[in-house]
Amino acid sequence: MSKTLKLVIAALMASMACVATMVIKIPIPATGGYINLGDSIVLLSGVVLGPLYGGLAAGLGSALADLLGGYVAFAPATFILKALMAVITGLIIRVYPQKQMLKFVFAGIISEILMISGYFAFEATILGYGLVAAGAIPGNAIQGAAGIVIATMLMPIISKVNLSLLRKDEPAPKRRNDKQ
Repeated sequence: MSKTLKLVIAALMASMACVATMVIKIPIPATGGYINLGDSIVLLSGVVLGPLYGGLAAGLGSALADLLGGYVAFAPATFILKALMAVITGLIIRVYPQKQMLKFVFAGIISEILMISGYFAFEATILGYGLVAAGAIPGNAIQGAAGIVIATMLMPIISKVNLSLLRKDEPAPKRRNDKQ
């Protein structure tokens, strides 16, 4: 697959992560944050693009949502955490080729645990919230669970799409000859 095509798909996934994060927001009054659907796209980025490009797309799209949404202080942590989520998902999917759905759910759970603990650590230390940052854990857990469920529901659709163009180890499909 050409680097151009991979970059285009990465840009598409980044924009989808940004939009999914910004469009549907369920406010969490206790923390001032919100629950969103961006995690589903973050997880799918790791599957579709692999660890490197998926991580960059997920991190950039999610951080852009923070920047545009007024959560500038969270953007660096969001970039790192969402990128790592996609990297973890992409690596687990590639390492274990059997039982696709089961390993995707496993990868999602590991990734969401990273997100929950990462945001807690960031808020508690860097932002100086201390243990008060624990108030965001339930909202982040709900967001993570929703992301896993939605991404799992989208996986059968994605598996039907011909993604061989994205994989180095598989040849691109041949175009049929339309001489009619």
